[in-house]
Order: sequence, then C-alpha cells, then structure tokens
Amino acid sequence: MGALSHIRVLDLTRVLAGPWCAQTLSDLGADVIKIERPDTGDDTRHWGPPYLKKPDGGDTREAAYYLAANRNKRSVTVDIATPEGQRIVRELAAQSDVVLENYKVGQLKKYGLDYESLKAVKPDIVYCSVTGFGQTGPYAQRAGYDFIIQGIGGFMSITGERDGQPGGGPQKAGVAIADLMTGMYATVGVLAALSHRDRTGEGQYIDMALLDVQVAMLANMNTNFLASGKPPVRWGNAHPNIVPYQTFQTSDGWIIVAVGNDGQFRKFVEAGGRAELADDARFAANPSRVRNRDVLVPILADMVRQKGKHEWLAALEAAGVPCGPINDLGEVFDDPQVVARKMQIDLPHPEAGAVKLVASPIKMSATPPEARTHPPMLGEHTASVLSDVLGYDDAHIAQLREKNVI
Repeated sequence: MGALSHIRVLDLTRVLAGPWCAQTLSDLGADVIKIERPDTGDDTRHWGPPYLKKPDGGDTREAAYYLAANRNKRSVTVDIATPEGQRIVRELAAQSDVVLENYKVGQLKKYGLDYESLKAVKPDIVYCSVTGFGQTGPYAQRAGYDFIIQGIGGFMSITGERDGQPGGGPQKAGVAIADLMTGMYATVGVLAALSHRDRTGEGQYIDMALLDVQVAMLANMNTNFLASGKPPVRWGNAHPNIVPYQTFQTSDGWIIVAVGNDGQFRKFVEAGGRAELADDARFAANPSRVRNRDVLVPILADMVRQKGKHEWLAALEAAGVPCGPINDLGEVFDDPQVVARKMQIDLPHPEAGAVKLVASPIKMSATPPEARTHPPMLGEHTASVLSDVLGYDDAHIAQLREKNVI
C-alpha cells in the first residue's frame, strides 16, 4: 500500500511536465487514470524511434519517450469534444481527488471541464493546470515549449562554453529540465493541496507555469544577480571562483576534477607527476590560480592527457581529491552504485514481454514507491475503468465505442 493509495488522479495531460507529475504520484501509490484521445493518444507515443521492441525484434507501438513518464497508469480513451465524452470525464472527476491538465489557457472551459465546472461536481477537488506561461500575464496565450522556456527564463545565459572560447555560446540542457522541474513542483503543489484538503475539506486550484519554474530553479544564480545587479555569465565546465574545478580529457575519456582547497591541489599535481606546480607562486593558492587560470589550465590539461580515465580516478580517489567520470548512459547503468541502488527495473509488457524502465529515486522506509504496471497501451483500461469506477454495463460501453466516443 503506497503512501497515496487512497488517492485517485484524473490525468488529462500529455507529453512530459504533466505526465511526470502524474507518474510520481502513481509511483507513490495513487490510482492514475490517464485520459487520451481515441486512435492517437498521448503525442509522445509516436515520438520515435526508438520504440519498445517485441520479442521478435519488431517495433511495438510505444515510443521510448512515452515509456519514460507513464508507468503505473490506466489508459482510458475518450473524445472530450463530444457531449458523451465530456460527461464521462465529469463523472470520473466526481470520483477523483486530483485533476491534472495541460491544455491551452481557457480551452477546457468550452468543454465544461475547467476548474469551476468540475468544482461544481466535486467541491473539494484539487485541480492543477500546467502551461508554458501560466493563466495570467501577457504571454498566457502562448504555447510553451521547454527549449524556448530555457532561453526566456535565463538558463541558457549561464549554460554553455564561455564566450570567446571554442564552442562558446548559449546551450540548452540535454533533457527538458523546465518540463521535468515543473512536473516535480506540480507534485509538491498537489501534495500540499491534498494535505490542506484533508485538514479543512477545501479543494483548490493550482496554476503551474514552466517559465515560473525555470526562473525559480536558477537558485543562487538569481540571488547573485539580485545582490550585485550583474547578470552571471557562462563558464562552461569551469568555475568562476575555484581553479581547477572543471572537466579534463584523459588519454581515453573525460573526468571531472573538483579541487576545493590548496591541499587538494597539491595532491592532484603530485598524482600527475607535477608536484612543482604546487610550489609555484602563481598557483600555490586558489586566488592566484584563479588569476592565472589561462596559464595553469593548459598545463593541467596536458598533464591529465598522459594517463587514462580509470588510472586517474583510482589515483585521485586514493589521494582524496574529489573527482568523477563523465559516463555515457551505458556506463551509468553498469555503475556499481547505480546497480546497488536498483535504479533500473523491468516490468512485464503485453507486447514486448518486458520493458526496462528507471526506478523512482525516492527511498522510503514504510511506504516506498512501487513500479506496479507497465506504461499502458492506448485505451488498455477503457472498459474496465468505465465498468468498475462508473458502473457502465457492457451494452453502454459498446454503444459508446460504436459512436467513437471512446
């Protein structure tokens, strides 16, 4: 029994931010009913290749992108543009604790599925809307794409190689961080609203915007600017205040060296056979190393290239110098720490036999998250949910199918 096994979530979201929130809630035990368009479903089902493979090597209909954010859910196909479909969603909302949606601002109102409409059928409902720019403000009607949000929200102004360096310029993150962080903030908001409801009986509306989240998550970079009035700049893999605190290329790969004090610097250069650098007045203390980084870093880079990645990591770990590899994902899932933490899981799948997924990182002693079921096939649970939750009989369900409502 998960911590949220008493909670039902009606998930009207698609792509990533909303589904990420819903999957987190489902990992914690919530019953998540995912509403999808008949025939097509969540956009990400088709965002491939790669697709999940069948045992014979052929592709299933499930893109790997979709698999990332939809386990533990029940898929129900409903055409919400029809009066019958709208009625189904309202009836499901009346049996739910939470509604998640990420439609354009105001779009669900014409279907009678906005907060005020669903609050009329379930007064204590917790209703969370996820949009690019929020429900208010001059950008509210714009479509919000993670890539664009990373630019507007300042992230790309501090990410990427330094201007004037080879490859210098703004760089987005390798994953959709604004979407993912919005999903996590939405999860926190939903849990807080449920706690409030449990104490007071009052539901509420949650307005989540990717841009708000992107701005908020810049953390100390925000306060650096607010305190100084000077916008931070890109430093690539270097650190503005500590040297050496960056990546280095070895003879066979890349490593990170994070020297935090002068003693660690000495141990670093001793491991590389360049102990004299620690006695050089230009490099002996960190302030001097920062002032002379353009002289020192090329020397260190040449030193590091003389040995392989694993040789360096073993030597630096033995010396107590903070370091780490830059792993590709094959190396990540082979890493003994990742293996020990059981971060890769296998679940049965009706077409593929099994699907490999990534476990929830939340470790709890009494109510741990659980990966119970595979990301559902499109409409896999339509009949069972309409029967079990709403009490529809077979004839009613067949009639809805005939009319293409489900």
